[in-house]
Amino acid sequence: MLTVVILTLNEARHIARAIESVRPIASRIVVVDSGSADGTAEIASGLGADVLTHPFETHARQLNWALDQLGPDTGWVMRLDADEIVTPRLLDEIAERLPTIAGDVNGLTVRRRMAFLRRPIRHGGVFPIDTMRIVRHGMGHCEDRLMDEHIAVEGRTAALAGEILDDNLNSLTWWTDKHNAYASREVIEILRAEGAFGPSSASGAHRHDRATVRKRWVKRLFYDPLPLGARALAYAFYRYVIRLGFLDGAEGTAFHALQGFWYRYLVDAKLLEIRRAIQQDGLSPMEAVQRYLDVKGREPILPASETSPGSDGIEI
Repeated sequence: MLTVVILTLNEARHIARAIESVRPIASRIVVVDSGSADGTAEIASGLGADVLTHPFETHARQLNWALDQLGPDTGWVMRLDADEIVTPRLLDEIAERLPTIAGDVNGLTVRRRMAFLRRPIRHGGVFPIDTMRIVRHGMGHCEDRLMDEHIAVEGRTAALAGEILDDNLNSLTWWTDKHNAYASREVIEILRAEGAFGPSSASGAHRHDRATVRKRWVKRLFYDPLPLGARALAYAFYRYVIRLGFLDGAEGTAFHALQGFWYRYLVDAKLLEIRRAIQQDGLSPMEAVQRYLDVKGREPILPASETSPGSDGIEI
């Protein structure tokens, strides 16, 4: 049995496509909506999905809430974003392998590729990437992060070779607005990692997929020590020239320039802004974040583990 969980907010453009892509393998599709005003919930319900509603805080908390709503007889759970499609190869692989997975394997990674301006990105060294998307119910949870959150699993994991395609149909204006918000959240994650809001708690009982561990290790060892701003340029050069990103055509040039340079540079510029506010204006890290980063509304500044009284409390 496979339950597919999809988080939504105004995803009428994508939701039917996502549901149809997993229908052949899903015994149940659960859509967790956070207040769509474009008919997303109605479309999903009309296609046979179980629609739950819950106020949004972060993607991590929304997914963990969804997992808590599933019954004790739930078997495997797959996370799928509303703008993603499960490819036919992955469908066949899941149908064939899932019933035969060893009992001590509690998580499965799949390969994820992204399309930009309708073109799948095949160069630049960033896709496809292995990501934990299928877990035994009760054996994994999403780490409580504002950015670059991943599912952590208890016990052994295995890998599937098929791909999920992230093919968002929204405008480039929407994309840049989203990444502007992502940059603010990533700055907060950097400050948290530096201990600006107090010590962070982490559990060693769960495993991440190898790609996540490797990516964070490389980022910490090679990317983070470089000067602010210069590292964005070095990273973009690595992707576009050394890893042949220019072979993705005009769409790839736009993607590697915007996601590989502009976004990384924006993170560094915002981080510089916050640090200057702390050093020159005498603001606390929390005051600086509240004043200069656009994190108002439904998103918390810190995960619950670090805002609760008495707690221990990028993606490249």
